[in-house]
Amino acid sequence: MSAYSEAIEICKLAKGAREKLCGIAASKKDEALLLMADAILKSQDYILKENKKDIDEAKSKRLSKALIDRLALDRSRILSMSEGLRKIAALDSPAGEIFEMRQRPNGLRVGKIRVPIGVILIIYESRPNVTSDCIGLCLKSSNVLILRGGSEAFNSNIAIFKTLKGVLEKMGFPCGTLNMIMTKNREVIGSLLSMNDYIDLCIPRGGESLIKEVIEKSKIPVIKHYKGVCHTYVDKHASLDMALKICYNAKVQRPGVCNAMETLLVHKEIARKFLPQMADLYKKADVELRGCNKTRAILKAVKVATEEDWYTEYLDLILSIRVVDSLEEAIAHISKYGSSHSDAIVTNDYESAMEFLSKVDSACVYVNASTRFTDGEQFGMGAEIGISTEKLHARGPMGLKELTTYKYIIFGEGQIRV
Repeated sequence: MSAYSEAIEICKLAKGAREKLCGIAASKKDEALLLMADAILKSQDYILKENKKDIDEAKSKRLSKALIDRLALDRSRILSMSEGLRKIAALDSPAGEIFEMRQRPNGLRVGKIRVPIGVILIIYESRPNVTSDCIGLCLKSSNVLILRGGSEAFNSNIAIFKTLKGVLEKMGFPCGTLNMIMTKNREVIGSLLSMNDYIDLCIPRGGESLIKEVIEKSKIPVIKHYKGVCHTYVDKHASLDMALKICYNAKVQRPGVCNAMETLLVHKEIARKFLPQMADLYKKADVELRGCNKTRAILKAVKVATEEDWYTEYLDLILSIRVVDSLEEAIAHISKYGSSHSDAIVTNDYESAMEFLSKVDSACVYVNASTRFTDGEQFGMGAEIGISTEKLHARGPMGLKELTTYKYIIFGEGQIRV
């Protein structure tokens, strides 16, 4: 079957399921989510076996440790996937919510009702848990889903998909509610992105090259983030003990994800005291440091940070460091080199904190906390379908509400316009 034929066949199934899915009771969808959570645990041996195939192939290709970590599953991560589905089931579904009702002088009552977006295409790389997160969120919000995972997680994604789709089939959900492109043929991406008569929204999750490819080819609206060049600024008013913990966590805890810190900014007044302590911690974690001239005057062994480094999302144990003269300079650096994803300030000064919150134009802006918290589950959404750095429709972690739009509903008693 050609790439186009496969794409059109799946798209037709998905569109046919759209209205039928909306007619299924929320309680039945919640029941399905709970059964999916059970199925993930029951199938973990099968899922781990398939994941090992992907890990072995990644190692044979000598992918970085950080990228293999993104790809790897273990029993703890599978348990988290199961718990994520349970958390989604426990949330209130936004679909069908009526809000902003008001009565006009002529007696008309005008309001809005939340409705699912429709058919959503997710094109993603590396992380197999994305498969279950997207399935759970789209089912709960009554959206039909088409998944196209990356080749590096091919076996893992299919195992999770088959496990969860099996639950829907047993429960009699409409054929086409949940779909996956089961081919490594990259031509199918171009075909899918031309299906604007069938697909309502595309959400790409992956590296900058994937995002750019999707944007260039898509005839479908796209919600995106190009990359996560996240910053932490340690202000002159910071608690250094707090700063050490936050900056270590933001870089080291899981460096291969988009909310990990890539650039550390430090105020000149505390740099000589703070940076040597911070560098010792990073050395123990095998973090490669690259710095500006002021940084290298303090830390002699640090490599030179190039102009390109300030723009780079390493997704690895590499960190750029810059010493700045002021809060204003830190904000200017973030404005120039950042990606509008997640940025943090460590400070005990209220005015500095509020200025940072006001002037840093990112989806998530933190005071005295690690950027690693930019995550739907951590924000109480159960899970997320992606992190948007856009300004229209959705921004930041996209949970259930962000997977809906609205339409106006108007109640009258025979009114006519004169």
